[in-house]
Amino acid sequence: MDLATFRNLLTPSGQKVLQAATELAPVEEDFLRHFTSLSRHYPVELTRLALGIAILRKQGERKFPFASQLYFTREALEQASSWEVSSYRAQRYRGFSQLIDLGCSVGSDTLALAQIAPTIGLDLDPLRLAMAQANLAALGLSASSLIQADLQSPLPISHTTSSPALFFDPARRARHRRAFSVRDYQPPLAIIKEWLPRFPALGVKISPGVDLNELTPYDAEIEFISLNGDLKEAVLWFGSLQSAYRRATLLPGGHTLFPDTSLEMRQSIDEPRAFLYEPDPAVLRAGLVVMLGAQLNAAQLDPDIAYLTAHEYKATPFAKAWEVEAWFPFGLKRLRAYLRQRHVGRVTVKKRGSPLEPETLISELRLSGDEERTIFLTHLRGKPIVVIGWKVED
Repeated sequence: MDLATFRNLLTPSGQKVLQAATELAPVEEDFLRHFTSLSRHYPVELTRLALGIAILRKQGERKFPFASQLYFTREALEQASSWEVSSYRAQRYRGFSQLIDLGCSVGSDTLALAQIAPTIGLDLDPLRLAMAQANLAALGLSASSLIQADLQSPLPISHTTSSPALFFDPARRARHRRAFSVRDYQPPLAIIKEWLPRFPALGVKISPGVDLNELTPYDAEIEFISLNGDLKEAVLWFGSLQSAYRRATLLPGGHTLFPDTSLEMRQSIDEPRAFLYEPDPAVLRAGLVVMLGAQLNAAQLDPDIAYLTAHEYKATPFAKAWEVEAWFPFGLKRLRAYLRQRHVGRVTVKKRGSPLEPETLISELRLSGDEERTIFLTHLRGKPIVVIGWKVED
């Protein structure tokens, strides 16, 4: 894909090719067949690009409700946040009169920010900037603008009466390989130390699997965000954007958990009680399991295992809950006998701290029957146990 061909795609004749490609509802597996058919009627490079965009738009529906209007590169779509995440994150910027999206790529975050305040997007890649411009136009966000710039050079941003707020999304892949250290981001995370003196209100998107030890030099809130139970990303919030030390946020509901100094934060350990809770992965990564346990009047089974257990059930968006039917030290024969006596034929196996693979255990149990249970393979004070129960449905 090149800039000249993309600009050609935006012309009336190019849009005709894109429309023809879209009507085919193409998928990756059928690319060659559709390309062969369309290229008989349209220029080869334009056909290739139009088909690629049509395929990416279909894939983009998982992230954007208006993906059919947008333009992507494959890498940009893969790295883009879901619209629910971008929209939630953009709300933190309310009250600022100007926003800057550093490393804006094709504008997936710029679109969300621009609905809060006029936004300037900066990126080095002219093709991605052209796509971002087309995406802004598609959503009628003409008040925002784009600048080609190298983020490792002084930022071409001036301000007078009030300082703009910044959002920074560094590239976390190079040559299709994921960068696990913030030192390997492009540009590296440390570059923000050059920006913060002039622009203290800064948000930075980082990998949710980041080594927290790498973040100790930064005075920032760390927010972990999950969407429909899947951990999606982490964000560093600086300056006036910061509102806590750690935070876990669950979408789409917008439920958020952060340290509460009014609660007694003391880790307690106990054997399985009447209910077992599995905290959301954002709560785990934010290190807020003990705090959630205090809210639920719950204990942990093991200091290093994130399951919580309580005598009474309390509904919470921050954890799934199961009613405990039984528990005992793990033993295959005992577990098999217990389940067969109760005519359990279907089990869901969940584990923390156990080396056993769920598929292997299910095969070795050799169950039949109409009943269903959830089995937890975990530890109680370092000893392997099994907990059996069924999910609590609110």
